[in-house]
Amino acid sequence: MDIEGSSYKASVEPEMKAHLEWRSDLVFSASTQRGYDMDFDANIQMGCMPVEGVLLSLAGCMAIDVVAILDKMRCRPDSFSMNIVGERSPTPPQRIKKVHMILHLTGDNLREHKVRRAVSLSEEKYCSVRHSLNDDIEITTDIRINGA
Repeated sequence: MDIEGSSYKASVEPEMKAHLEWRSDLVFSASTQRGYDMDFDANIQMGCMPVEGVLLSLAGCMAIDVVAILDKMRCRPDSFSMNIVGERSPTPPQRIKKVHMILHLTGDNLREHKVRRAVSLSEEKYCSVRHSLNDDIEITTDIRINGA
């Protein structure tokens, strides 16, 4: 199964640009080159913590891959959601040590072996966020499939 020719993988530019601006205290606003915004706040009052952004990015990247791969396998889910838990080191730099993701999918024509294959392809080949993280981060996934 190859998704490199799919429209979202084919349109990735080799260089990304972003802008980050200090708003107040420890609050920063970030913008992508395409104009999407995200706020970061160390005190978690006006935005998310940067490390939360990392978890969300990992979840989003894997979710996009899995749904795109299942679509190519002709078994697109009716619904998809994910719970993600990150465990951080208690001492600086308080980096992420472990991540556990639980993928929830519904659909009448979903087959467990195809969903597992889609997750495996994302984990091993396609998820650019996962492959941008340190190799020593323990990342595990569980899959829960229910009929529509």
